[in-house]
Amino acid sequence: MKERDPGHDQARAGRIVAAHGRRVVVGDGDTTHSCRLFGRRLNVVCGDLVRWVPADAEGAGGIVVGVEPRRSELARISQAGAAEAIVANLDQLVAVLAPLPSPDFSLCDRYLAAAEWAGLSAALALNKADLPEAGAAAIRAELDTYREIGYPVVLTSKKLADGAAGLRGLLRDRVSVLVGQSGVGKSSLINLLVPGVEAEVRAISRATEEGRHTTTASALYRLPGGGDLIDSPGVRDFSPPLPAPRDVASGFRELAAAAPDCRFPDCRHTGEPGCAVEPLAASGRISRRRLASYRHLLKLATDVGERLRTSGRLRPKPGRGSRFRR
Repeated sequence: MKERDPGHDQARAGRIVAAHGRRVVVGDGDTTHSCRLFGRRLNVVCGDLVRWVPADAEGAGGIVVGVEPRRSELARISQAGAAEAIVANLDQLVAVLAPLPSPDFSLCDRYLAAAEWAGLSAALALNKADLPEAGAAAIRAELDTYREIGYPVVLTSKKLADGAAGLRGLLRDRVSVLVGQSGVGKSSLINLLVPGVEAEVRAISRATEEGRHTTTASALYRLPGGGDLIDSPGVRDFSPPLPAPRDVASGFRELAAAAPDCRFPDCRHTGEPGCAVEPLAASGRISRRRLASYRHLLKLATDVGERLRTSGRLRPKPGRGSRFRR
């Protein structure tokens, strides 16, 4: 049976501050409302700007009836192989690393490339900076590489006095998402950044009817010093949608900067004659490891493109906030 139209003309503006399936929490100024989505085709993610109406029944919360166009989004590849938005209307992605577990810098490169493709600012945070392993030469060298190509790097730790001060500065007055491999301490950082976050998590759990399974709900928190922080389980095991092969290098700042000096405008930086990237890598001015990360993603994008051509499917044109199919 078709659901009765809840009255779009009376809709109010709001923002999704928590989402789990068809149950969401809408922020409206300083208040929040437990809502459900109208119809089966409406899909929203944390950070979406929406239109909602109060429900007819007292205490029933509200109904989300529409979603505004997104100015940006972070997406991943779903199990079905399609692009799936995780969070929307972001300004910044912060990749969280830690000395233990051993940093996965290739995963970090994927995060940063996805930020570049989506038109987001990006930074890195080395958490658990109090551990002796944080001073390892290999870790310091990799962090220096990121600094040299323009990514801010901050050190954080729950065991140091004001161990999140540098991160607070990065997050101020921006809408940000923390991403990182399992075990890097994202939850600890959120506890440092958001006073009373446990109570907020419990409230979100009740509003989205998640019970104890709060880790499955994405949530947006307002930061005391200004800005918003989104925590989403969808970025733990992250494979970004890939652009066309010719655009993969745009996710790597140092390669994009060197590309105009290549002999051929369509150079893929895989050993072509006159490639400007290879000499820079040979001299150490471009990281060999980062170059290997790029070439791995390039191969994946090339394979995807070939499958799309074979199946007759077309790839969307790349651009800010685009959804690339894989």
